[in-house]
This record gives sequence, structure tokens and C-alpha cells, in this order.
Amino acid sequence: MPKIIHYRDKCIGCSICFEMQPELWRMSRKDGKAVLLGAEEKRETHVLLVNNLLLQEAKSVAEACPVKIIKAVG
Repeated sequence: MPKIIHYRDKCIGCSICFEMQPELWRMSRKDGKAVLLGAEEKRETHVLLVNNLLLQEAKSVAEACPVKIIKAVG
């Protein structure tokens, strides 16, 4: 199944993911980093299973991420 992988510990808080795909991302008020909504945390990595439509949008988000900590695979 397609998924989005987010390496949150390396996030710099630029908010481009939230701006491009607000239905899946929020910016934390605690630390200013991005949060992948509904994701499961696995060893400091956040993983969210998605459908193919969201995957295609997420690929654009992953390309736009300045620190390349978002992966859209599937």
C-alpha cells in the first residue's frame, strides 16, 4: 500500500508541507515542526498509509521539502 514517510526529528519547520497539502499536515505549536496527521510513529519515523491520489500530491510535497525528509512511496 502507498505510504508517506516523515523523518520528523530532522524537520526545520519551513511549513511547505502544510501549505501544499493541509489535509495531511499541521505545524506543531510546541516545537514548530511539521506533524503528519494520523501517522504511526516507528522509531522516530512517522508513517501514514494513503490512497494513490494522496500519494501523487505527497510526491510533490516530498520534492518541495528543502531538507528532503518526506518520502512518498508506493
